[in-house]
Amino acid sequence: MSLLAPRRKTRVLNVGGVEIGGQNPIRVQSMATADTRDPAATLAQIKDLADVGCEIVRIAVPDRKAAAALPDIVPYAAVPLIADIHFEHTLALKALDAGIHGLRLNPGNIRKTEDVREVVAKAKERGVPIRIGVNFGSVAPMTEEFVDEMAQQNATQVQLRAEWLVRSALGHIQILEDLDFYDTKVSLKAFEVPVLLEAYQRFARLDNDYPLHLGVTEAGTPRAGSVRSAVGIGTLLALGIGDTIRVSLTTDPKEEVFVGYEILKSLELRQKGATMIACPTCGRVEVDLFTLAAQVDEVLEKVDEPIRVAVMGCVVNGPGEARDADVGLAAGNGKGVIFRKGKIVKTVLEEDMLQELTDEINAVVQDRQNGIYDEEPEAENAYKPMITLTAV
Repeated sequence: MSLLAPRRKTRVLNVGGVEIGGQNPIRVQSMATADTRDPAATLAQIKDLADVGCEIVRIAVPDRKAAAALPDIVPYAAVPLIADIHFEHTLALKALDAGIHGLRLNPGNIRKTEDVREVVAKAKERGVPIRIGVNFGSVAPMTEEFVDEMAQQNATQVQLRAEWLVRSALGHIQILEDLDFYDTKVSLKAFEVPVLLEAYQRFARLDNDYPLHLGVTEAGTPRAGSVRSAVGIGTLLALGIGDTIRVSLTTDPKEEVFVGYEILKSLELRQKGATMIACPTCGRVEVDLFTLAAQVDEVLEKVDEPIRVAVMGCVVNGPGEARDADVGLAAGNGKGVIFRKGKIVKTVLEEDMLQELTDEINAVVQDRQNGIYDEEPEAENAYKPMITLTAV
């Protein structure tokens, strides 16, 4: 039986009651775009993100005014919060005093050893994890010695950049380990997907069990950024690498959460909400499938149950896909057949398709909520036979 690669074994961290790593679900994160200095706006956006399934939200703490606003945010947030902090150690201390659930910082960027020691001591005392977040765009310049070393190994540019990301992360990790701190999560982000894949695989081969946070940094606008993120994050997840993910898009962060879950659903690593299967259309389609699919998609936005809905427009693939879904429609010649779990429910005219399909979807959702299933549901993280991949 072929399966996705086994998930990399990591320690478990607790971020404000949300456990990450180990065998816990791969968590979906995002970052607030609201100004942290405005508690009302920040809390409203955090709630919006929580409402669409975001499990952890990162907030920027760029200055003392933002840090001073944290006591008015952290206790009232709908999900655990991670403070994103750079350079200024007092901001991390203020965040910890405010009850922040996690820190994202690179200890090597804090200039004084005693300042790092103070932050780490307080984080350890309060049980607050630290994410070491290394981005290729902001790491220290490569040393000549490193470049020479990699040249002797005939390293490609991808290997060169990836190895520098890994070594940068290891340098920050060593600072924490020297202070007896191990509640650490690591990310090694890059815009170039090959660099990203190489860096995470190199780190995963090392002798450590730190959880990994995945993301393509500055992925871009929704269309291109979603594709880039799906390729990068999805490949690593298929290789068994990754414990939390964030899709970085230049848009409303709620879209990041949607794309994140779609990546996990596509690999059948998590199931949240509905999955719609719709044919791309061709000359055989005899109904207005574009409009119908868009309308069904709007209906499914309000569905939290993990059901599969197929909207198909021709007699070639339509009946098979429709039968395989929880609810399916195989349309043609102005009418269509509605299936439920492989059984024909009814035949309907084109003008009635949306309403009849919606009614059947609602019926399946209601049954699920009442504990009635047509077949035994799978566990949230169950794998299905797909492809054979080698873990690294």
